[in-house]
Amino acid sequence: MTGRSLRRWIFELGLGARMSVAGGRAGWARLALIAAGTGVGVALLLCMAILPSALEASGARETARTEATDSEREIARGDGTMLIGIATTTFGDDSIHGRMLQPEGSRPPVPPGVTTLPGPGEMLVSPALQRLIERNPVLAQRWDARIVGTIGDEGLTGPADLAFYLGTDTLDEETGYRIEAFGYRSEDTGVDPFMVLLTAVGMVVLLTPVVVFMASAVRFGGEARDRRLAALRLVGSDAAMTRRIAAGETLAGAVLGLLVGAVLAVGAVLLAHRYGTGALSFFLADMRPVPVLVALIAVGVPAVAILVTLSAMRRVVVEPLGVVRLSHTVRRRLWWRLIMPVGGLLLLWPLTGGLGDSPGSGSIEFQAATGVALLLIGLALLLPWLVDAVVHRLGGGGVAWELAVRRLQLDSGTAVRAVSGIAVSVAGVIAIQGLVSGIETQIGSPGASSSSQSWHQILPKTELPVTTWTGALRQTPGIQNVETVRLARATREGVETIVRIGGCKALVTYAVLPTCTDGDAFTVNVASTGVFDIAGGGQWTAPASTRDVTAIDQLVDYGPMLLITPAAAADKFPPGETRYTVTLDRSRPEALEQLRNAAGRLDPQALVIDPDNNAVANVLRTMRQSLLIGTIAMLALIGASLVINMAEQMRERRRVMAVLVAFGTRRRTLSGSVLLQAAVPVLLGMTLAIGFGSGLAALLMAAVDAPITVDWFGIGTTSGMAALVVLGTTAAALPTLLRLTRPGNLRSE
Repeated sequence: MTGRSLRRWIFELGLGARMSVAGGRAGWARLALIAAGTGVGVALLLCMAILPSALEASGARETARTEATDSEREIARGDGTMLIGIATTTFGDDSIHGRMLQPEGSRPPVPPGVTTLPGPGEMLVSPALQRLIERNPVLAQRWDARIVGTIGDEGLTGPADLAFYLGTDTLDEETGYRIEAFGYRSEDTGVDPFMVLLTAVGMVVLLTPVVVFMASAVRFGGEARDRRLAALRLVGSDAAMTRRIAAGETLAGAVLGLLVGAVLAVGAVLLAHRYGTGALSFFLADMRPVPVLVALIAVGVPAVAILVTLSAMRRVVVEPLGVVRLSHTVRRRLWWRLIMPVGGLLLLWPLTGGLGDSPGSGSIEFQAATGVALLLIGLALLLPWLVDAVVHRLGGGGVAWELAVRRLQLDSGTAVRAVSGIAVSVAGVIAIQGLVSGIETQIGSPGASSSSQSWHQILPKTELPVTTWTGALRQTPGIQNVETVRLARATREGVETIVRIGGCKALVTYAVLPTCTDGDAFTVNVASTGVFDIAGGGQWTAPASTRDVTAIDQLVDYGPMLLITPAAAADKFPPGETRYTVTLDRSRPEALEQLRNAAGRLDPQALVIDPDNNAVANVLRTMRQSLLIGTIAMLALIGASLVINMAEQMRERRRVMAVLVAFGTRRRTLSGSVLLQAAVPVLLGMTLAIGFGSGLAALLMAAVDAPITVDWFGIGTTSGMAALVVLGTTAAALPTLLRLTRPGNLRSE
């Protein structure tokens, strides 16, 4: 392009931009619609541009506060060392980051956000934890320490981070870790393959409807614009110049949409700062968009708006007496549309055997992400062919049906463009929902023994007398029973086996036992006969009645395990680590927190295991809820584009519809034809989306070794919302239909 051509382009685009604000009320309405549609898309893109830097800043502070341990060398005690204990705990469903600090010299390392280390019986807390303690007196009883200060922002991952540092003088080299600095540096092991799959599907599902809506918004026209374009042709503008001026009008809306999107993104940032929780809690300083991505958005959105308008105007003939939109039948071929979905299937199929243990190499992640993207894009390519193939074979029916089918036979492209966004979104959401549902089925509720009782396990870190633990636990409100389990180790034919010795009430928390009496023994993942060599000396022979059973908690890989009652152990195993199993009264809501408090006061490092896996289940439940909310937002976004497309189509056919009404066609019939014209592509799109989504979900579940199930609830919910979108858009377009079918639209100049 020469300098003269470039100047002409700039002048014509600028002329179109000036005309967009000089078109009266209709011109401003079109400008506002383009700006609103583009602004929503830009806001989502900007939020995605902010997320990498926010996660990086939060992760950097997490790394800075993590204790720097070195497994390759032993750190000697010195003036600059400290013993540290892991005291992380849970309150409700919230994890609380906790560390016990015991300086060994005059110059101990200080964690970020801390100016003065707490002494024994003192603790520092994050502002969010301090507020949580003030609202929940039960939590204040967990630590036998007083709060002497708060942790600064540089020592927290975000404003909602729950964290504390507890001063102590009870640690030793057995119960703590010696460090000489904070700030753990580990080798990058890559992203978890499961998260790669979720990210790949989520990115495509999120961006596709945004692009569809933005493309629909910038194509919206109006009668006033048509008159302006015809006037330009009347005064001597050629067709190419007219298209560029029309693109300039759209460019003004796109630039205004950038400003609207920036304002919406700022609002989203403020809401995330105020209401964000867990891993999505960020400080305002963290939420800075990546400059390169911002530049791409700032340049790409207006460029796409111009290109979309120029492409749309190629099917428009602008003459001095008016504007005519061309329509011709396009024969769609199938073979090349199968290339992408088949390619995606070929890439994903090898992963059904598992993703492997080395996600950091990059090849598996790229293969999975590419396969998912090809399948979903292939769905968008197959839908136009499917709609054409079906509508050309549809038979006759009522007048509304005939009008709708004939219109789709002549030109289904406009309707399919918007439906493609719905289909891709629904397929992606069904895939993710199915994957999450499969994981939920896998974890289930393995530890629940009854509706009124719940078993919990306590793994102490500090050696205390058994009577101290059992006495304190039995006096805790909400605890009905306390059992002890003693640990030992043994080998059989070179296979190391964990031995758990305890009563039947304790052993049932590890495996499904058909029956159990004192004197029984059970094996998990190891032979139930033979002689076992006991670590520390001696042998133990499995009784003839020993039975093979299945571990009850599938989330924990126990490996080879012996479950032995005291009579079967026959005092042949040496003393070892002791763990405690307690029964909670579920009728008392505070029982679990009282148990955590009792364990925390005796040993802040003690681990309390919840058999119901509430943390994992709640994360998955939150993911499902977020997906449903995201699906509603995406379908609402695409529904707005359907309204735009439907209004545009009716405006183009206003004279034909006015003639039909003048000849006696009822407006109810025309309304039915509009509904059917939108419903047929959506029905076909939903059918294709359910097939693709369910198949993709099965591949993803096989890849992460989850049981393959069909999430009928997710499919029904998503499809039902899509149907509501069609009905809503049709209802929203009916006032326009009634206005366009007035006899006045028969007038021609």
